[in-house]
Amino acid sequence: MMEIRHQPVAPTRTQWLAPGAAIDAHRHDDHQIVYAGRGVLAVTTSTGSWVAPGTRAIWVPAGTVHAHQAHGELELRLVGLPDENPLGLEEPTVLAVAPLLRELILAYTHTPYDDTPERRRLRAVLLDQLRASPQQPLHLPTPTAPVLRALCAILRADPADNRTLAVLGREVGASERTLSRLFKADLGMTFPQWRTHLRLYHAQVLLADNTPVTTVAHRCGWASASAFIDVFRRTFGHTPGTHLHQQPTG
Repeated sequence: MMEIRHQPVAPTRTQWLAPGAAIDAHRHDDHQIVYAGRGVLAVTTSTGSWVAPGTRAIWVPAGTVHAHQAHGELELRLVGLPDENPLGLEEPTVLAVAPLLRELILAYTHTPYDDTPERRRLRAVLLDQLRASPQQPLHLPTPTAPVLRALCAILRADPADNRTLAVLGREVGASERTLSRLFKADLGMTFPQWRTHLRLYHAQVLLADNTPVTTVAHRCGWASASAFIDVFRRTFGHTPGTHLHQQPTG
């Protein structure tokens, strides 16, 4: 059995991780905001994965067993929040990070051990901005049904696999109707929705490694770069070409 580290207090600090580096499964007694000042961050739990570039942050509730994964050179900003669930969120959640909130996170993690009145006021404004931040639909849930796990593993290995659900079903030994029902019941979304989430997840990872946009589009299963750019813009509010350039360093 994998050992899960328990850190009683969620840290507030800045940490650099090399491309591909990870922080193993652990949990905190406090809530935590996890933010990528540079690179793309993935947070994984037993129920799914959440991914965020510098225009997003990930809320990790107290007690959640989670691991971090760096895509690209990652400037990891961690904000520990000992309050009683200040955002009222019980599950990991991706939050939009506007320019003001981004600067607040950078400033708050710059001097993590300073407990001056100024820092407490900064923290209060930070929490106000977090509460006002829109939630983002960037969750890639992990299936529990064995047949669904097998199918999703095939697509995780090759997001460009364009086979229909009926054809994939024959490979894993389940009918299209059964699989459609399982996607709704187990993952809360349709098969096309899950596949789009998977492709966008992998697209962000590839972009973090400076992969050209056209290459990303084809490796993630879009027929053309323009089709990929359209879906990406509608989901994230900007084009993949400007995705990482929006991220600051501090």
